[in-house]
Amino acid sequence: MRIATSAYTNTMLNEFSMLKQQQVNLQNQVSTGLRIQAPSDDPTAMQNTLDDLSSQATQQQYSSNISTAQSQANSVYSVLQSLQTIASRVGEITTSAGSVTNSQSDLNKYATEVTSLIQEAAQLGNSKDPATGQYLFGGTDSGQPPFTVTTDANGNVTGVTYSGNSSVNQTQIADGTTVAVDAPGANTSGSGAYGIITDSRTGADLFNHMISLQNNLLSGNTSAITSTDSKNLQSDEDNLTYQVAYNGNVQTRLTTAATSATSQSNSLTNLVSNASGADLVSTMTELSQTQTAYQAALESSASLMQLSILNYIQ
Repeated sequence: MRIATSAYTNTMLNEFSMLKQQQVNLQNQVSTGLRIQAPSDDPTAMQNTLDDLSSQATQQQYSSNISTAQSQANSVYSVLQSLQTIASRVGEITTSAGSVTNSQSDLNKYATEVTSLIQEAAQLGNSKDPATGQYLFGGTDSGQPPFTVTTDANGNVTGVTYSGNSSVNQTQIADGTTVAVDAPGANTSGSGAYGIITDSRTGADLFNHMISLQNNLLSGNTSAITSTDSKNLQSDEDNLTYQVAYNGNVQTRLTTAATSATSQSNSLTNLVSNASGADLVSTMTELSQTQTAYQAALESSASLMQLSILNYIQ
C-alpha cells in the first residue's frame, strides 16, 4: 500500500513543531531557572506556587510593618528617656526647695527652671515620628500637635491642654497578631492604653503637677511642695517608668516577630523554588537530547524527501 507524500509531510511538520516547542520550553527553563512557565505545565504545582507567593507577600508586608513599628518604638523610647530626665530633675528641685534655708530668691530661680522644664516637656510631647511625620503622642489623632502651652504676661506657664485622643493605632505583625507602639499623651477614661503625661489610673498628671510646683515656688509655699507636689511628681516618675518598661516589652515582641517573619519568608522562598524551579543539570541534558532529536528529524526528513522526489520522477 502506498502512503501519500502529503501524509509524510504532515507527520514531519508535526514532529518538527513538537520538537521546536519543546526546545523553546527547555531554553526558557534554562534562562529563567523556572520549570513552570504556564499553568498548563503543571496545574497543581502552579496553584501551590501561587499560594506560596501570596503567603510570601503577606510575610513581606508583616516585615515592612514591623520595621516601621520598630522605628516608631525607638522614637518613643528616646522621648521617654528625655521625659524621665526632666521628671528626675523636677524631683530634685522639689527636694531641694523643701529646705528651710532657701530664700524666696532661691525659690524663684527654681521656679524659672521648672517653667523652662515644662516648656521642654511640652516640646517632647509634640515629637513626631521621623519615618511618618505623624505626632507620636496624639493617639489616633496624630496629624496635629497634641499639646498646647499657655503662659501669663510674666512667661509663667498657666496651663497645658491636650487635643489628642486616648486611642492607639494597632499594627499587624503576624497572622492574627497586632501591637500598639504609640501611646496617647493623656488618658482619663480609666481604660485602654496608659497616657504618657496624664493617666487617671496612676495619678499621673505631669504638666499640672509641674505647674503646681512652679506656682508654689513663686509663692514660697514650701509646705505644699513637700507634702503635695513631691508625692504627685513621684506618681509621674512611676508612670514614666512603666511606659519605658512597656516600650521595652513592645520592642522585644517586634524583634521576635521580625525574626519569625524573615524565617517564614525564607521557607516560602524555598517552597516556591522547589515547586517551580528547574533542575538545570537535567533540564540542559534534556535540552541537548531534544536538539539532537530535532537535528535527526531534519536529516531523516531530508532523506525521505529525496526518496519521494525520485519515486515521483520514476
